[in-house]
Amino acid sequence: MPRFSANLSFLFQDLPLYERLDAAAANGFRAVEYASPYESEIAELKRRLTANGLTQVLFNLPMGDVANGERGYASDPSRIGEFRRGADAAAQIARDLNCTRVNCLVGIAIPGLDPARAHTTLIENLRYAARTLGAVGVTLVVEPLNRIETPGFLTGTTAEALAQIAEVGEPNMRLQYDCYHAQRAEGNLIATIRAHGAQFGHVQIADSPGRNEPGTGELAYERILPILDEVGYDGWVGLEYRPSRAVPETFAWLDAFRAHEAPRQIKSR
Repeated sequence: MPRFSANLSFLFQDLPLYERLDAAAANGFRAVEYASPYESEIAELKRRLTANGLTQVLFNLPMGDVANGERGYASDPSRIGEFRRGADAAAQIARDLNCTRVNCLVGIAIPGLDPARAHTTLIENLRYAARTLGAVGVTLVVEPLNRIETPGFLTGTTAEALAQIAEVGEPNMRLQYDCYHAQRAEGNLIATIRAHGAQFGHVQIADSPGRNEPGTGELAYERILPILDEVGYDGWVGLEYRPSRAVPETFAWLDAFRAHEAPRQIKSR
């Protein structure tokens, strides 16, 4: 059955990041993910992970100025050096935190930039990131974002992401399948999981529309999640949703799945 990771960029936002790790463990999670570790003390993150018996399963490559709309810059030829320094930093942090997945948001199309040049830059940067992460045993995942909410995003569908992965050609590169974005962009989640689940490196979930917790929208996760087992997916499923009420109250639906998880080991602090 699926194993669930608390996405701390979305959950427990009333707490500082370090305390979100404590809250995740207190609510029964064995794994966490979040977008950016770069502003934090890595030694303290590692200490909290260890003390709480948590596994760090995912974070992102640097995404640029998110507050002003950036969602990565992997296609920008003027920022190749910045991208590659970010990949180097991510590899070191992933090794320090024993994290085996790093996600790349590829970015929004740059006005006036020749699309062919942007594509070449993107593929070369992804190849660099995959090789750099692969050298420390980490998988690079690439995530499509729906263009309804992120117009111009360069990877908007499953097919586009798989084409990029094939062109990069590195064995440690996989698809990050975000069910919310997939539903908004293309639908047909069960068929897509059956067709391409073998290429998934990470999965994230939220209901649609609204991006709230499962059970608040149109996605039947009681049917969708078992398909991950059917196709042999053995990775983590990240809860990347906006809670519609107090965060612990949004976990009730997890009880049936958590019964299959092994007990969590917490070390003394």
